[in-house]
Amino acid sequence: MKSIYVGNLPFSATEDQTRDLFARYGEVSSVKFIMDRETGRFRGFGFVEMEDNAADEAIRSLNGADFGGRTLKVNEAKPREERRPRW
Repeated sequence: MKSIYVGNLPFSATEDQTRDLFARYGEVSSVKFIMDRETGRFRGFGFVEMEDNAADEAIRSLNGADFGGRTLKVNEAKPREERRPRW
């Protein structure tokens, strides 16, 4: 299973629309949009999980593609770095 970073999503996009877009390349196991902690608003990026081969094809095909009038940034997600506690 591979996690894919999807950036520059239109703010009007839904998780279902994003799932449908990526499903063209294989089975999508999850889609998660990232929301702002303080406002609860969508931040314009998210993550999609797919099987490795399907994920590689989706990354090649969708990076730089137009989606809802915006140019997507699609690549393999990097592991999350540890955050220092906020005081």
